[in-house]
Amino acid sequence: MGNIYNCLNNALLELKSETKQNLFFPFLLVALLTIPLGYAVNGIAVALFAFVAVITLKKQNFRVEASLVFPILLFLLMAASILWTEDRAATTRAISKVLPLLVIPICFIILPKLGSAQKLKVFKYYSFGIVFFTIFYIAKALIRYIATGDSHVFFYHELVTEDVNAIHVSAYVTVAFFYFFTKSGKNTIDKIAIVLLAFFIILLSSKNIILILILLILCYDLFYFRATKTIKWITILLLLILSATVVFSSKIRERFLIELESNHSERSLNKDFVTGNVYNVSVPQAWSKQHFEQNDYFPGTSFRVYQIRIFTEMLREDPILFTGYGLNATNAKIEEKGIEHNVFLGNGKTEGYQKKNFHNQYVQIFAETGIFGLLLLVIILVINLKNAIKSKDFIHISFAILMISLFLTESFLARQRGIVFFAIMYCLCNSKSFISGGQNMRQDSKLP
Repeated sequence: MGNIYNCLNNALLELKSETKQNLFFPFLLVALLTIPLGYAVNGIAVALFAFVAVITLKKQNFRVEASLVFPILLFLLMAASILWTEDRAATTRAISKVLPLLVIPICFIILPKLGSAQKLKVFKYYSFGIVFFTIFYIAKALIRYIATGDSHVFFYHELVTEDVNAIHVSAYVTVAFFYFFTKSGKNTIDKIAIVLLAFFIILLSSKNIILILILLILCYDLFYFRATKTIKWITILLLLILSATVVFSSKIRERFLIELESNHSERSLNKDFVTGNVYNVSVPQAWSKQHFEQNDYFPGTSFRVYQIRIFTEMLREDPILFTGYGLNATNAKIEEKGIEHNVFLGNGKTEGYQKKNFHNQYVQIFAETGIFGLLLLVIILVINLKNAIKSKDFIHISFAILMISLFLTESFLARQRGIVFFAIMYCLCNSKSFISGGQNMRQDSKLP
């Protein structure tokens, strides 16, 4: 208890010191740490951060950074789609949702440059905040399990609610994990945080992020030649925990097995459904079958293949190559395609496939803003990855790879939480002070 008290006391003193130097520092942290909370709460936090950035504006701090301009250009294109959108009401509503792509880069442009040590402190407090969220969600699930006896409360959306979204939370937790994992001189609290966050990512059951996590851990261990024996043993332990959890947890194992089974056989029976015969749709069927049955179930990969397929059909049928349908204006088109192909259209308890977005950020932005929107997004991701490699900071590298991969399976920027998380992390990692000051960053997180 004494160590925890001293840790909290030192953190408070450090926060006070940073706030005296830069008034915006705590507001930036709050904007990050309120992402898993309600939209209104996080919206207010971002607005306060922007307000403080404006009132503390000094002319000498203003500078134009190319890496921060591209998110602004992406926002302007999204907003401009109001001129040609096929659903003006939906586009108007969505413009306010994507506003952080404009506001947050401008804040970083007008604020004083954050030094390397200050940016590392942002990651530190963010990561500890995520640990507290993790403890909260696990404790909440435990209470629900005691009350209901239902083990599903420990997994996927049930663990964090579908609105907060397990896949989004997995992304937040992964960045925090690599702060602790790449930290030198780990104390007991750091080691506990590593194991806890890795275990939580497994419970969240995002197949994509679990695989990326394992890949990044192996890359760090293989290519970071100065890794100590402690790091190597921690790596081995983590991989054993990750593997054992996947193997022995039926809930998680089934999420992987259903993908393998459905991709190797046609119309395999889905055993998750205890009433009626529900058949898995294979990847070839998702791409070529013209009419589905109402008892056809799309596993993750097959569903995303189906969504890409209907987008290619839209490209052939409508003149959207250069303009797209407009920001957030694809829902009606997806629904039309769902009815045309007779996918499961929902019932009183379950939403139909025709109500879901593309679950692919590259396709989503292409469909909404055309080829120029896709090009801007790719440029942003390339800049992010290039600067991550240049900085040699593994936290930045993990963020860059995570986003590239996650955008393949999720329309991450279709949610306010995803937009705020991506915008802040992108600006934090890619501002010039981070790259030029990278040589002064924590050496333990850097590749040789």
